[in-house]
Order: sequence, then C-alpha cells, then structure tokens
Amino acid sequence: MQNIPKARIIRFAFAALVYILMVIWIGNYWLLPGLLIIFDVYISKKVPWNFWKKTKDGRKPAAWIEWIDALLFALVAVYIINLFFFQNYKIPTSSLEKSMLVGDHLFVSKMSYGPRMPITPLAFPLVQNTFPIINTRSYTEWPTWSYKRLKGFKQVEHNDIVVFNFPTGDTVPVLYTNPDYYITIRELGLSQINRTPELIQNKNFDSEYAFRQFVNDIGRKIVHNNPQQFGEVLYRPVDRRDNYVKRCIALPGDTLEIRSNQVFIDGQAVKNEPGVQHNYHVITDGTLLNQRFFDRLEISSEDQMQGGIGPHYLLPLTADKADKIKGYKFIESVQIDEQKPVDSRELVFPYSENYNWSRDNYGPLWIPQKGATVKLNMDNILLYDRIITAYEGNQLEVKGQTIYINGKIADSYTFKMNYYFMMGDNRHKSADSRYWGFVPEDHIVGRPILVWLSLNKDKSFPANIRWNRFFKVVTGGE
Repeated sequence: MQNIPKARIIRFAFAALVYILMVIWIGNYWLLPGLLIIFDVYISKKVPWNFWKKTKDGRKPAAWIEWIDALLFALVAVYIINLFFFQNYKIPTSSLEKSMLVGDHLFVSKMSYGPRMPITPLAFPLVQNTFPIINTRSYTEWPTWSYKRLKGFKQVEHNDIVVFNFPTGDTVPVLYTNPDYYITIRELGLSQINRTPELIQNKNFDSEYAFRQFVNDIGRKIVHNNPQQFGEVLYRPVDRRDNYVKRCIALPGDTLEIRSNQVFIDGQAVKNEPGVQHNYHVITDGTLLNQRFFDRLEISSEDQMQGGIGPHYLLPLTADKADKIKGYKFIESVQIDEQKPVDSRELVFPYSENYNWSRDNYGPLWIPQKGATVKLNMDNILLYDRIITAYEGNQLEVKGQTIYINGKIADSYTFKMNYYFMMGDNRHKSADSRYWGFVPEDHIVGRPILVWLSLNKDKSFPANIRWNRFFKVVTGGE
C-alpha cells in the first residue's frame, strides 16, 4: 500500500464522499461501515471482488462473462436511478387531457417530493409489479421495510401533477382490474341482492356500515369463487401498486367542494388550468361533424365514437374550445354536462346515503391532515374506514352503534399521515378521488417534469410522433 497511484486515491475520495452524503441523506448511520468496502475496492484490495471474472492463466475472460458483468452493472445502476432520482412513466388514459396526452412518456422526478425508500427492496428494475408475457411477480414480499421518505426539494402543492400508487390497488383480481376491487365487490354484492332479495329478508342492520360489510362479503365471495372470470386475487404492497397520475386539487387540511363543475377550496373558487375539459352537449342544425372538425378540436377517435353520431353529440372540450365552436353557423347550442346529486343512489365516494354527492356536485369534504383529530360516528365512518384500517394499520370493528379501534371503544381518531385529493383534468372521464377517496402520503411517487416522447395511438408511424411535445416541461400551471 506504499505506492498507491494518485488516481486511485482520488477515485476513492470521490466515492467515499458520495457514499457519506447518501448515508446522511438516508439518515441511517449504520450504513457507514460500508466505507470499509469502498476502501478495500479502491485502496487495500484485500478481497477479490471480481474473482468470477479472473481466469487461471490470466487471460481476458470470455465475452459472455463480460456481457453478464455489464448487464449486472446496468441493472444496479437503473435500480438506484429509479429508486432515488428518476422514473419513466407513460400516460395510459385520457384522464389528464388536454394537459397530458395519451402516449406521453414522462420523466418523473423522485427528488421533487423526496424519494421514498422501497417497502419491498428486492425487486427487478423497470418492472412495477408483474413481468410481462410470463405474468409472474417481479418482487419478493420479504424483506419489507417501513415507510420512510427522504428529504426532497418541495412539498406537494395545489395543482401539481403527481404520480402516485393507486390507493385501492392493494387487492387485485388479475383478470378484472377496472373498476378496482372494492368498487367491483360492492357493485356485485348490490346486484346479487337486487336479483335475490331474500338474502336480506329478516336481517336487521344496525347501521349503513353493517349493511356495507354484508354487501362487500357477498361480492367478495363472488370474485374469489370465480377465478375463471376474475383470475387470481393478489395483494400488492404500497410501492408495488399500479402507478396513477392526476392533478392534486386539495391538500391536507383543505375543505374541498365542487359546485356545478367548479372546484372550491375553503370556500374560494379555484382557477381552472387551461387544459381542464368537461363533456359538452353539442347540438348541430342537422350537420354531421366530419373528421376535419374533430382533428381541429383534437378529439381522439375513442371520444368520437363515444360522442354519438349526431346531430346531438357529447364531446370533451376545454372552455376555450367550447366558446370557439359556439360561433360556428351550424352549431345550435353548446352546454356543459352536469351530473346532479340523486336521491337514494350513491354514485361517488364514500358511496353513502349520508353523502348525497355527484361527480359534478361534491362535498364539502375535509381532507385529513397528520396529527388532526376527527370525531367518529355512524354517519362518517365510511369516509375514514380505509384510512383507519388499510392505510394506517388499525383494526376496526363496529358493534351496533359503537365503534372499536384495536379493541377499544373510539369516538375519535387522530391521523398518522397526510392525505391528498387528486382529480384528472378531463373531469368527466377520470377515475379519481371522487370515486376511490384519499391518496395517503406514503403512496406519493414523484412529479412529472418532462415529456421526452409522445406518440399518438390514433395514427401510424411516422405521423404518430408528436414532435411539438418533445422535451415539453410539465408545470403545475400549464
């Protein structure tokens, strides 16, 4: 060790500095002994770390060994980059149009809100939960770590576009993923009761919560007893649930309300982003709309088919485009669609007769905040039951009109995490928090910052390439 080249010393110093900074960032100082490995790799060289590449006669190893070495290095590098810095994400649905388009490929920054340490650390990089083609799990359930988020550049803010793990994606029938498992079992249970009313004859339910549990049990049995239709039912940890992308409309502690399609936060109307669109009833004088009209308004072929054959169309439009076509001679009327609250039929979260809300008239709803305490009663328990159980790991029981948490009578609950309310910019074609509820802070993945590729699924190559979207910066207020 007397004649160590300066280059090796410099490389060691750089690697050690980077490692120390990572340990400080992660906040786990038990990792500091790893410096001994770095010291040996660069300086002492006592351990033959590359023993598998050496040949007995000292010749260069076989090409396949070099390829395996390069592949392993690449996989480790990609894993670290995906874990701490960036991740690729492709927009699969139209829920964020016109802000984000189907076929946009995004760089998602983990640094924006702070990278989340993996809950399932042993996983294959570039695959979220399932290997394609062979359809096997791409991660192991052991070991598992508790939720921990490293320091980031900022907190989630109003109107941020956010990538997150799908909250109700913890339980998944692999052949029936849309709608989610909990909506599916509720709808199946209600349908079965409607077809077989004797199921609830002579049953007295002490509360709506008890009836919901009964309905869910019926639906759950249908799903689990029909693997040929629904497939195997899997549980997925938080970081292995499917990725979703929506706009954050309400933050912890906010009170959200939607009145006739207009969002209000704490009683104040929120300015809509330019890309926000709703469905509009477009009625012509009998003129049938042609492809040129749809192309000018950037309406996809799928939306065209769903919009009808005229002269009455239902089309997704931004406010600006709706105002624009009102001036066309052949357009008789353009009216925004509005779903009114309906009696005795629950259509949106929390699917309760106590909350007569709709897609376009929703709330007021307070967004749970870490450390805040709410009073629990039989009217609001369906708002918070998943938070108490699935997201924060408690046992919840309701006996008659009494609520028990972890075996003790509870008339209040203090939240352990912050929660968010996410919505798509395509307000009438978005499966979002209006249908499945709150997004916990431990489900937050990152923030899209750049579109690096965009492909139009309605066109063939090379016309499908949206050149004008390449390297488009994603902002909260675009």
